[in-house]
Amino acid sequence: MGIYLSTPKTDKFSEDGENERVRFGLSSMQGWRSTMEDAHAALPDLDASTSFFGVYDGHGGKVVAKFCAKYLHSQVLKSEASCTGDLAASLQKAFLRMDEMMRGQRGWRELAVLGDKINKFTGMIEGLIWSPRGGDSNDHEDNWPFEEGPHSDFSGPTSGSTACVAIMRNNQLIVANAGDSRCVISRKGQAYNLSRDHKPELEVERERILKAGGFIHAGRVNGSLNLARAIGDMEFKQNKFLPPEKQIVTAYPDINVVELCDDDEFMVLACDGIWDCMTSQQLVDFVQEHINTESSLSAVCEKVFDRCLAPSTAGGEGCDNMTMILVQFKKPIHSNATNTEQSSQPEPEIEKNSNV
Repeated sequence: MGIYLSTPKTDKFSEDGENERVRFGLSSMQGWRSTMEDAHAALPDLDASTSFFGVYDGHGGKVVAKFCAKYLHSQVLKSEASCTGDLAASLQKAFLRMDEMMRGQRGWRELAVLGDKINKFTGMIEGLIWSPRGGDSNDHEDNWPFEEGPHSDFSGPTSGSTACVAIMRNNQLIVANAGDSRCVISRKGQAYNLSRDHKPELEVERERILKAGGFIHAGRVNGSLNLARAIGDMEFKQNKFLPPEKQIVTAYPDINVVELCDDDEFMVLACDGIWDCMTSQQLVDFVQEHINTESSLSAVCEKVFDRCLAPSTAGGEGCDNMTMILVQFKKPIHSNATNTEQSSQPEPEIEKNSNV
């Protein structure tokens, strides 16, 4: 089977929810791709004061995206930084923690359960004849690298995933991103990018890749990966003399902190299957047009998919998996702060996502 189907799978898997802070709707669709490699997490009540939303776009397989959807949000709250209220630092640690957790025996076993195409068969066999020592014990819940077994030296998956997540606590919105999934906020109908697409040709990414011993060919890291940051992809993270954030490909995310105000209407998190077809402003305009006429927010997401889906695979655009989360902020948000930038973060200008 090639990378594309003869006809697209247009079944949409959708969900809606709300609490006192937000309403949200989400949907995902496989489309023309032969497999579905996107995953997502939507937890409006991560704790009593915190909402969490994340999209994960896998490449080389679905397993890393599924792993992130299962574990990343829980790691945010387990960090010491989270206890002190530093959610930005907690998010950075959680992204890097995903790579740590996917190594070793327990990481191998969890990836096999989630459907790693390389290890699925052997995982089924060995799962019948080998029992982990304390691997699922609550006392050892965070000791992932220390579980013993036949795959204790597993260095992690060769497949990978983007991760773009947004945490909302009170009036503060913290966005963390690694890869080319994107978070966009609508402020009085104007689209502002709250994340930057991490492509190898960006100067800061190119400099790190070259210093770590990698190269860029045809817009791809070492001629193969069209992303400069991702979770997983352990083949690009083998330099034992460099910290995780300086590897050829890093899971270390950019962080953007925003103080929400009354002008903020909604935000969108979506994988690049959407951004290949629509600019940030075009998507915000489309949502504005339909958000008050559709029966649910997930129905708006579904309309976006229908708008983006290509009639054939001839052009490439509109042929990818599609996942989108639409989060509407409930009023009032009493804040005068309007900062949508941090130093080293992208300017709030809307540019069309470059095609790969």
